[in-house]
Amino acid sequence: MPQLTVSARSGAPAETDADTRVVGLFEGETPEDDAARPLAESGEAKGALRKLAVTHEDGGRRVIVVGLGKRDEFDHEKARVAAGAAAQRARELGAKALSWAPPDGAGGPAPFVEGTLLALYEFKQFKSASNNDDDAAIGSLEVVSDDAHAAEAAEQARVRAEAANAARDLQNTPSNVATPTFLADRAKEIADAHDSLSFEALGPDEIRERGMGAFAAVARGAHEEPRLIVLRYDGGGDGPHLGFVGKAVTFDTGGISIKPAGKMHEMKFDMSGGAAVIESMGAIAQLGLAAKITAVVPSTENMPSGHAVKPGDIVTAMNGKTIEVNNTDAEGRLILADALCYAIEEGAERIVDLATLTGAIIVALGSTYAGLFSNDDDWYGEVAAAADATGEIGWRLPLHPEYLELTKGQYADLSNASEQRKAMSSYAAEFLRQFVDDTPWVHIDIAGTAWSTARSYVGSGATGFGTRLLIELAQRAANGGQL
Repeated sequence: MPQLTVSARSGAPAETDADTRVVGLFEGETPEDDAARPLAESGEAKGALRKLAVTHEDGGRRVIVVGLGKRDEFDHEKARVAAGAAAQRARELGAKALSWAPPDGAGGPAPFVEGTLLALYEFKQFKSASNNDDDAAIGSLEVVSDDAHAAEAAEQARVRAEAANAARDLQNTPSNVATPTFLADRAKEIADAHDSLSFEALGPDEIRERGMGAFAAVARGAHEEPRLIVLRYDGGGDGPHLGFVGKAVTFDTGGISIKPAGKMHEMKFDMSGGAAVIESMGAIAQLGLAAKITAVVPSTENMPSGHAVKPGDIVTAMNGKTIEVNNTDAEGRLILADALCYAIEEGAERIVDLATLTGAIIVALGSTYAGLFSNDDDWYGEVAAAADATGEIGWRLPLHPEYLELTKGQYADLSNASEQRKAMSSYAAEFLRQFVDDTPWVHIDIAGTAWSTARSYVGSGATGFGTRLLIELAQRAANGGQL
C-alpha cells in the first residue's frame, strides 16, 4: 500500500489544509471545537468509545467526531481503537488528508498515528488494476498537539506502524510467492538499507553442517529450499545482547501427519513470527536504537513427500539432544529448537521467540491475548510491559516439571508430541525451554493473534502481531541500558 505522510503541529485544530478533521470526545464532556460542539449538544455525537458522527464546516470540510470513552479509563489502546474507527469512516467518506485533534489530557500523538495507519492498511498486490485504486487512498495525517516532542513521537509511531504493516504484507503474500528464499531476500533488502544491520542466510547444506538436525528434518519434504535467516544489529548501548527468534513456516500442510483440508489455506500465515522479527529489525535500525540484537528466523515449508520426515523418526538438534518426531505437524518446535540454540551460540543474553505454535492457545485465550511463557520472572516482566504498551498483549501461562515430564521420549531424549494431549501449549513451551539452557527467555505463542483478531483497528487477515512489541522492547533496552 502507498505510504502515508505523517506530521505533527501545534496551533488551532481548524487551521489545517486537510479535507477532514477528526475531533476526539470523552463521555460526558462537551468539545471546545466549534464544529463538533453542536453535534455533542444535540446528542448526535456521543463520547462512548468508537461512536462516530460527521458534520461539515463552512467551506465543506468534514469533521468527524469520535468517542474516546470515559476519561478516567482512557489509555493508548483506546486511542488506537478510536483512531482506527475514525480512519475507516474517513476512508468511506473519500477523505484524502486527515487532521487529528485529541482533546486535552488524551496524551501524545503516537497511539493516534498507530491506530490510523494500522486501520488504513490494505493488501492489494494481487488485485487487478481496476480493483486497485491507490488514488482514492488517504495520503496524509497530521496530529495537532502542543507537546514539544510531538513531531518525534509521531515519526516514531509511523515507523512502528509501517513495520507492522510491512509484516502484514509478508503474511498476506501467498506461499507460492513468499517462499523461504523470498523472506531471505526481504531480510537482505532491509539489511542493505542500513549500515547497522548485517545479513546472512544459511542454506540446506549449511543447516545440516551446523548440526541442525531438527530443522533439516522438517525441511526435507519440501521442494523449496529452507533458509536460516540471520540479521545482526549493532546500535551500541550498554544493554544486554537481545535475541529475537521467529518461526517462519511459509506453508504448513502438517507433513505426513497432514492437516484437514478445511482452512488449510490459512497455513500461509505460519510464518507470522518470522515476518514480525524481520520487519521489526528494519524499524529498529531506522530508529537508530542503542541496542545489540541478533534475529534468527528459521524458514521452510512443511510438506509431505517421499523425502519427508516420518512419525517415529529420531533427529538430533544442534545442542545434541535427540527428538522423537511423533507428529510431523508439531514442526514449529523442531525448527525453533535449532534456531534458539543458534541464537545462544551467537551470544544472545535475553531471548524472545514468536511463533504460531499451537492451536491450543486459541482455545485457551482466543484472539485477545498471546500466550507468554518464561523461565525468568524479570525478563518476563520486561516483555509483558512492552506487550502492554503496544496493545499486543499477552497472558502468562505456566511451565511445570510435570509438563516437562510429558516431553520425554521413549526412544530419545524428547518427543515433539505427547499422546496425552494435555496442556499442549505449555508442553510446547517446555519443549522449547530445553534449547535455551539458563538464558532468560520468553516464548510468545501468537497462533490466536497473528490473523483475524479481536483488534478492531487491524480488522481481518494478517495483523503483524509482535512487530511493535519487539520494537518497543528494543526501545526500552536502549533507554534503560540495563533491563
